[in-house]
Amino acid sequence: MVQILLAVIAATAIGFAILLFVTARRRGALGVTGEGLVLGAVTNFFDTLGIGSFAPTTAWIKLRKLVPDSHIPAVLITGQALPTITQGLIFISLVEVDPTLLIVCIAASVAGALAGAPLVLRLPIRTVQLIVGIALLLAAILFAAANLDLLPAGGTALALPAAKFGVAAVGCFILGALMTAGIGFYGPMLAMFSLLGLNPAAVFPIMAGAGALMMPASGLRFARSDRIDLKLVLSLAIGGIPAVLLAAYVVKSLPLEILRWLVAAVVLYTAVVMLRSARRAPVA
Repeated sequence: MVQILLAVIAATAIGFAILLFVTARRRGALGVTGEGLVLGAVTNFFDTLGIGSFAPTTAWIKLRKLVPDSHIPAVLITGQALPTITQGLIFISLVEVDPTLLIVCIAASVAGALAGAPLVLRLPIRTVQLIVGIALLLAAILFAAANLDLLPAGGTALALPAAKFGVAAVGCFILGALMTAGIGFYGPMLAMFSLLGLNPAAVFPIMAGAGALMMPASGLRFARSDRIDLKLVLSLAIGGIPAVLLAAYVVKSLPLEILRWLVAAVVLYTAVVMLRSARRAPVA
């Protein structure tokens, strides 16, 4: 069952990469930028080590004004999809977890992403700014909570009983839908499974596997929309993949507490800027 899942993820990676290449060439956006490559490499390196990529990527894009605020969800999801797929293939292959829990939670996350993507594309700019601003605030809180040891430590289980299994599936659906609005799902998903008693290490294949399928699933619609910068998307993807491999197979772990505080400070500042932009933006 796990081998079939890995084959599906690998096929998804190939199909999504071809889609991005063809769409970018058709729109005259086939290329990369140095800033985008570095951004993709740095954020995905630390994403593989557990920091998360959405919040720091959003912060940099907003601070540097690389794209309009309304483009941010699409750029995040399509640009970080291929590096996340790489993580999914690695963690599912190396980390043990109940295969049924893995597959059901991944499927629930993908269903949530498919439901959320068309809604996000219809949202007005002010609403996108509000959602992303609040998401950044939550991310900053999670970074601080992790450093202060306020997050649940998790248990030792590699599987969940029926009731908790159902809660996890529903939670994954909701987090998958929220992901399409640019809300990072690693932190909330790790907290949810830890509260349910799952071994934190076993959460990584679920998180990465879910991202490996739900990001391309929603990214198909985003890639064809007007709210996207495909050159930045390609830059994030091409810069991110080798960084994931480096983090997973060479570095493996780092003392991340100081980095979390730094990221929390930058993300908090960006959240304030985003919410101020939403306040000044027209309602419709």
